[in-house]
Amino acid sequence: MSLSSVREHLSAAAPDLVIIETEDSSATVELAAQAHGVLPGQIAKTLSLQVRDKIFLLVARGDVRLDNKKTKAAFGAKAKMLGREEAESLTGHPVGGVCPFGLAHPLPVYCDVSLKDFDVVIPAAGATNAAVRIAPDRMADITGAEWVDVCQSPSGSTP
Repeated sequence: MSLSSVREHLSAAAPDLVIIETEDSSATVELAAQAHGVLPGQIAKTLSLQVRDKIFLLVARGDVRLDNKKTKAAFGAKAKMLGREEAESLTGHPVGGVCPFGLAHPLPVYCDVSLKDFDVVIPAAGATNAAVRIAPDRMADITGAEWVDVCQSPSGSTP
C-alpha cells in the first residue's frame, strides 16, 4: 500500500522520477548509504515529529541531528519523535520507509537547509527497500515543503 501510494503521487507530480528498489533493506541511514553507494549525508531521512499539537514531517540529511535550540526557535517548543505506530498510521509508510511522498494523511513538510549541501539526495519511497534520487529543491517543490534550519551542522562530513 505504502509503496503504491508513493508511485501514484510521483507519477502525477514527477513522472520522470524512478523508484529504486533494492534487494537489501535501506531502513537506516547507514544501510541506505551502502545500498545506494553514497555518503550518509546524502540520505534524506524523514522524521515524524510533534511540537505541542502540531504534527509534521522534517526531511534532513542523514548525518545530522536535531538542534533543540534551533527547533525551539523555529517551532516554538522542543520537538518529540512520534512513536512507530503513530508515524506509520499518519504517513501510511513503515518506519524506515517514511518519506514526504504519497502520505496517508496530509501533513506539513519541512526540509532542513542541510539538504542543500548536495545536488542530489535520496529519500525513502514508502518501503524499507525503496528510494528515489532527487534534487533537494525539487523534493521541496513536489511536497510543498518549507525550508527551515533546525539541525546541527554535520561533523566530519564533507559534501
